[in-house]
Amino acid sequence: MPDTRPSRSRAGLVGTAPGANVHSNFVFALVLSALAAGATSLGSLAGLVVRRPGSKFMAASLGFSAGVMMLVSFGELLRTSISGVGFLPAMLAFFGGMGIMFFVDAVVPHEFISEHSLPPGPGFCTDDGPGHGHRHGRRHGPGLPPHQLLRTGLMIALGIGIHNLPEGMATFAGALKSRGLGLAIASAIALHNIPEGLAVAVPVFCATGSWRKAVSWSSLSGAAELVGALLAAAVLAPFLTPTFLNYVLAAVGGLMVFISFDELIPGSYAYGHEHHSVAGIVGGMALMAASIWLLR
Repeated sequence: MPDTRPSRSRAGLVGTAPGANVHSNFVFALVLSALAAGATSLGSLAGLVVRRPGSKFMAASLGFSAGVMMLVSFGELLRTSISGVGFLPAMLAFFGGMGIMFFVDAVVPHEFISEHSLPPGPGFCTDDGPGHGHRHGRRHGPGLPPHQLLRTGLMIALGIGIHNLPEGMATFAGALKSRGLGLAIASAIALHNIPEGLAVAVPVFCATGSWRKAVSWSSLSGAAELVGALLAAAVLAPFLTPTFLNYVLAAVGGLMVFISFDELIPGSYAYGHEHHSVAGIVGGMALMAASIWLLR
């Protein structure tokens, strides 16, 4: 009787039977997308505890997220798609995913906290020295005026919300293929959602003095990720075949590579700690590679 066990080279995060357990993973995929979206709120809530995350931490964490995304994209998503539908179709889907994100980014530019002229200094809303600009109060130094800060925060929330739609679709599609793959994608996206939540919360709080409003707007921008997952569920449900899912995985890989190159790596380097950025990228890749190897 022939040995039907999966070979070591075909197992891993994506599983062994294309399309297996896809339907049973629907609820899990939605829950995972909601948790990744919730990381945006977590970023805004971090402002209640710390005034601003350290630049070294931000450089390393954004680099780490980029490393995870790139390793998953090239090492699992694209590889699996090529095995399932062939090299050229998989590549077309891969670059198609990149094209979709390029179009979204061109229409609605994505902006991180490091790219804005927020008031400098140790506090959120002032550039005074230590002891000023307490996190539970609102003080305005010579930075942007309140109305401009509020507009900045709301525009960031809108931009992040639109970009979160395809990210939610990516998490959902990955989790449909296998729970391990969905966890890997959701973890990477959740990690870079944390500074996004802070990017929305800081200017809104500085403009209004209300953490409730700051967290609310941040949460709304993150909720778009769950909306993206729901849209993916509505669109994918009638077409859930192994072949179609392989095309989707390649497109998700292209989407994640674009996010890494366009926002995560530049955002990481913007903090001025190149060694921490590179260490984060390599660390993210190494951790993801170890996870794939352990799950084989």
